[in-house]
Amino acid sequence: MSERPSGKPGAASADTPVAELVQRATEQITRLVRDELTMARAEMTAKGKRAGVGAGMLGGGAILGIFAGGTAVATVVVLLAAIMPDAVATLIVTVILAIAAAIAAQRGKKQVSQAMPATPAATIDSVRADAETIRGAAGRRQP
Repeated sequence: MSERPSGKPGAASADTPVAELVQRATEQITRLVRDELTMARAEMTAKGKRAGVGAGMLGGGAILGIFAGGTAVATVVVLLAAIMPDAVATLIVTVILAIAAAIAAQRGKKQVSQAMPATPAATIDSVRADAETIRGAAGRRQP
């Protein structure tokens, strides 16, 4: 860029043509929008990954819950057939699977809730700050 009277490259002065200022503003806004879209894409990708991990954990918890239910049914069958130490062992396995299912489901729910809302909140805040900066600069520029 050419050297301006202020000593800063590209700095606007009172004698800078309006067409040049408009062109610079257009280029800067285009770059700003492109950067904001890139940031939104990155934020949405990160939230999608987190939601995927949480959904996987919820699925794992559900499968463990099904196993716990199956084991519980087996426990009832064994208890009804004959109350023996095998039945106690089956009951212990059922309890362990149920606890594991509860832990996995709780962690999965936490992961999914951290990924929500799915809107790119940081990008929205950044765009609002950019808009305020542009409005402030435009207000100072007007005579």
